[in-house]
This record gives sequence, C-alpha cells and structure tokens, in this order.
Amino acid sequence: MNLKTKIKILVYLLFALSTGTSCAQKTENPNHKSMKYNDLTPEEERVIVHKGTEYPYTGEYVNNKKEGTYVCKRCDAPLYKSSDKFDSQCGWPSFDDEIKGAVKRIPDADGMRTEIVCANCGAHLGHVFIGEGFTPKNTRHCVNSISMKFIPEQNRNIRKAYFASGCFWGTEYYFMKAKGVKHTAVGFMGGHVDHPTYRQVCEKTTGHLETTEVEYDTRNTSYEDLVKLFFETHDFTQTNGQGPDIGPQYLSCIFYSTDEEKSIAEKYISILTDKGYKVATMLKPAVTFWKAEDYHQQYYEHKGDKPYCHVYKKIF
Repeated sequence: MNLKTKIKILVYLLFALSTGTSCAQKTENPNHKSMKYNDLTPEEERVIVHKGTEYPYTGEYVNNKKEGTYVCKRCDAPLYKSSDKFDSQCGWPSFDDEIKGAVKRIPDADGMRTEIVCANCGAHLGHVFIGEGFTPKNTRHCVNSISMKFIPEQNRNIRKAYFASGCFWGTEYYFMKAKGVKHTAVGFMGGHVDHPTYRQVCEKTTGHLETTEVEYDTRNTSYEDLVKLFFETHDFTQTNGQGPDIGPQYLSCIFYSTDEEKSIAEKYISILTDKGYKVATMLKPAVTFWKAEDYHQQYYEHKGDKPYCHVYKKIF
C-alpha cells in the first residue's frame, strides 16, 4: 500500500470518528414505515437509525472470512456477498460491490462523502468511496459491522414467507408438502394484541389473521412458486372468510417482507384479475408472527386427515 493511500485511510478514520452522527439525513423509505423491523439495542440504534459510526477495528465482521451473505440488521434484507469482501486495513468491513439493488447511495449534507443505506428499510450502513485502487472495481463500501448480520453459506438460502388463507390448518397442509419447503408453523399476524391465544383470536376482536409461516430453500423453490400455490389452494374471491369459516381472522392475505415479495404478489393478483377473477386477497407488510398453541401445529399431519375447506385447483 503506497503512502498516499495510507494517508487517505487515516483521513477517513479521523473524519468518521469526528463526525459521528453529523449526517443525520432522513433516508428511510416512507413506504416502509408500517413494516415490522427487528428490535435494536441502544448502540445499534445509534449507528443504524441516527447514523453514528462504530470505532474502527471493533466490529464483529472486520476480519470475518467465512463464506456467506451479509444482511441488514434491521430488516434482514441481503446486502453483500462474502465474495465481494476484501481487507482494506481501514478498520471496518469493506466490499467492492453490493447485491444488485440492495444498497442506496445518498450524498452527505456536507457534500464531502456519499452515505450508503439499506435500499429496503433505509438503515444507515456507512459510506462508499471511489478511486482508491484497492480492487479492480475501484470501489470501497465501508460498512459498520453493527449494521449487518452474517448468514453462513449453509443457511443463506433459507427464507420465510407468510400467508393467510382461512383456517391455518388447511393453509399449512399444502405448504408443508410443497417442494423446497423446509418447515411450517401456524399462528397469528396483523393484529394489535401481543401473544394472542387461539381463543382470543376466535373472539374476532384482536385484528389478527390465522397465518402460516413457510420456511423455504431458495435453491429448490421460489417465493413466486409459493404465491402461486397460495392462490391455487383457497378461494381468494371470498370476502367474509374461507369456506364455512366466517370471520375477519379467516380473510385472505399475503404478508410481504420486502418490496420484491410485494411486487410478485401484485403480479399474480393482476394475472388473476385479467383472467376474470375478483381478487379479495389483501397485501400487508409482515409484522410480528405469533406462533399458535402446539396442538395447532401440523394439525392434519398428526390427525391423518385432509382439509375441509382447502382444495388444490390448478390455475397457473
């Protein structure tokens, strides 16, 4: 490393430590205000929300060389691949590229640097620098470790999706048998009561919908495949429940966790509309999933029966 580069790095270090939270611009996408974010510690909030900087060489991932994916600490959106990480000796994790569309660049208010934030939720990540010559891409994303979580290679392909289509026993029945699905659980989402019980939800005053959590492997299936299965296993035109199950807890809804998931759901609603269906399915941002009592889990698998109000019908 030449002297000029070393001086540059020293300047960046001193500037970062001296500015702290000086560039507190509003970068959060207003479309995501209602989405559920992960809880943050006070120190995580100082950096991620108030745009602070962690001290150099103190971050968890400065020297991490494992293969995997770095995701946003606040919303779990994938940000960087380990293959794009390099050692710049600057004291913070450095990457010469991001996952396409994952990171947004915003000029600092002082005009001296360019901030980088999570494109999905607006969480502060750090700054990006161009022209330093560290790698052929000539780009350095200088990222706070505290702004990220690392997903090892063996787990990075596992995602979760949330669907409500009437009685969750029937919804889960079809998803748990689908290709690429690793695990399912039933519970409640979308309401205002914490830790709801099944009895409470049945009283129709909690605002919750009976929901199925689907954990799937993106190497063997896709979110798009799951959305298609969702529409093909229930009556998405019914407006007051599902089959004989009537009530607000039985309404049809897709809870999306990212803009991409929302776009895919909208795509298939549009396709169905073009086919002449009057789609009643709601789209809502995913919030806290409250798991239901144990006796509801994999209900038909244990009972050895089939759903009474969910039937598969090929549409797509």
